[in-house]
Amino acid sequence: MRRTLARAAAGEGPGAYRDKVAALCFTHAVASGDVSLCLYDVTTLYFEAEKEDDLRKVGYSKERRVDPQIVVGLLVDRHGFPLEIGCYEGNQAETATIVPIVKQFQDRHGIEDMVVVADAGMLSAANLAALEEANLRFIVGSRVTKAPLDLASHFRWHGDAFTDGQVIDTITPRTGRHRSENNEAVRAEPVWDPQQHPGSWRAVWAYSAKRAARDVKTLTLQENRARAVIAGEKATRTPRFVKTTGDARSLDEAALARARRLVGLKGYVTNIPARLMPAGEVIGSYHELWHVEQSFRMSKTDLAARPMFVRTRDAIEAHLTIVFTALAVSREVQARSGLAIRNVIRQLRPLRSATITANGATQTIPPQIDPDRRAIIDTLTTGKSQALSE
Repeated sequence: MRRTLARAAAGEGPGAYRDKVAALCFTHAVASGDVSLCLYDVTTLYFEAEKEDDLRKVGYSKERRVDPQIVVGLLVDRHGFPLEIGCYEGNQAETATIVPIVKQFQDRHGIEDMVVVADAGMLSAANLAALEEANLRFIVGSRVTKAPLDLASHFRWHGDAFTDGQVIDTITPRTGRHRSENNEAVRAEPVWDPQQHPGSWRAVWAYSAKRAARDVKTLTLQENRARAVIAGEKATRTPRFVKTTGDARSLDEAALARARRLVGLKGYVTNIPARLMPAGEVIGSYHELWHVEQSFRMSKTDLAARPMFVRTRDAIEAHLTIVFTALAVSREVQARSGLAIRNVIRQLRPLRSATITANGATQTIPPQIDPDRRAIIDTLTTGKSQALSE
């Protein structure tokens, strides 16, 4: 069935079915909520193939795979409902995918005002400048290595002690080469303004005691690993905090101290002024990214998006269109039933009708549906959202 659908989609022409599905998804998302805030992330899908081609290439894989792959970008609304999907060569940098997909979505539906949320992997000066030029607002994660510069004034006036839940609203240089516009001699943090700070973005930093405890544990493990390598107890690739001078190895005490100073901090970069969105809302919007991550997990597992056995670009695009459509249906099923899609499938799959032919007569026997399964079917067919008991 999947191959039949893929052939039909490929035969319709590149993008034809995708355009229709994307238009329907957009209409549904607007009718059931809004698309003023969209979430973006990327993943990779691998192939059971030995050779690369123009699209399927070996590239960076979080799972350390060496199979040919493609990079897939997914744009969803704040609830994880899919809005746009696109694929790129397997060796394409993640940072080079966000602007094309967002602009494609923007052009397709004539959207001028929206907020795009993405993780720190999308944080590049070129990306943020391109989003700004497209009149889009963004919220992206900031790398913790930028904290010492962004929080230089805070460290000078308040030291490196933080309280749980503390938020610091400040500015960050737009590029690594740009000098910070934050004057350390002034105690108060600057309030970001695009006219007053043309070389900076707004940066929000938050401290969490829970995150700090987790970071301390991680750093301790990394320090112990580094000491074991230096002592010759472990033969491995040079880990973090090991400094090599000639043939000698030693613990990078300075780097370790810097890292411990920043435990518990998480940064967010945006071009939305504080008068339009307070710091707490910036942080809350970023934390919605788990929805797009969940959509990717659903696609890979429940919807069997990988591995792919097709070869041509049209077939791959058709496969992604089917996955995109199935994800939209799955998200709606979950919204209406209140159950995970895997749970719904597990409960409804055994319901089969039987057709018996005897002596020239054909009779179809419907399945026996118990009240619990009937409740699921009713909430899916009526279109009325309702939380059902697990």
